[in-house]
Amino acid sequence: MINIAKLTIVNQKLLAKRLLDPVIYAKFVAVIIKLYKMNIKKHIPNLITLINLFCGCIAVVFISEGNFELAFYMVCLGIFFDFFDGFFARLFKVSSPLGLQLDSLADMVTSGVAPGYVMYSLFLKSANPHDVIASAFIPFLGFIITLGSCYRLANFNIDTRQTDSFIGLPTPANALFILSLPLVIQFSDSLVIFGILTNHWVLLAITLCSAYILNAEIPLFSLKIKKFNLKDNALQIVFLVVSIVLVLLLQYLAIPLIIIFYVLLSVVNNLFLKK
Repeated sequence: MINIAKLTIVNQKLLAKRLLDPVIYAKFVAVIIKLYKMNIKKHIPNLITLINLFCGCIAVVFISEGNFELAFYMVCLGIFFDFFDGFFARLFKVSSPLGLQLDSLADMVTSGVAPGYVMYSLFLKSANPHDVIASAFIPFLGFIITLGSCYRLANFNIDTRQTDSFIGLPTPANALFILSLPLVIQFSDSLVIFGILTNHWVLLAITLCSAYILNAEIPLFSLKIKKFNLKDNALQIVFLVVSIVLVLLLQYLAIPLIIIFYVLLSVVNNLFLKK
């Protein structure tokens, strides 16, 4: 038999020897100098975007394992990085067409594939095992969300109207809505909520509404604060306060309610602006 402990010690000694090798440090310094000469600053936003993509990939793995809670947190982390890639691009003044395309490709996984896969999983759990044809086909309808997200992301890149606000629900918000559904089912004590969210007709309605609202010609207010005064940010402040209260009271159930509230508040705001 192989002595695992002895093998581990040998590997550790080899690793220590490699780490103490001056050639390794020389190569490391050479890489740092090369990155410095390349003006590493311009690559930081794209690196953050790739971290967003990495989070989305991990979320997909967790979904495949049925661990929806960790998948939700990985998508949240991906969305966090999705916000900051644009922030650093503007801060360093290194915005580029490559960054724009890379951002949409990363969002396609984190906010497109992941929510579609979650809905597929929910359909799979709600399917009637006795109806073989339906249970084999219906779950794939969950990926309509992925198709809707893909279309929105492609359209967003060429739509010049969405610089200060959104038209249609942003894919990250839609992803949070969908990713929260299995958590609501898991942590809610309400049999009514459980019955609603495990009904395949309800899930189909949510899927179609999701794909529609992503691409609907509905202006939605931006959460970005540009001027630090109450008058110009009243809508954002109201939304933020209500969201915090809902999270404190309802935990995971608050997330889909917050997204719905965001859409409704935008619609009401649009009606007042027209008057």
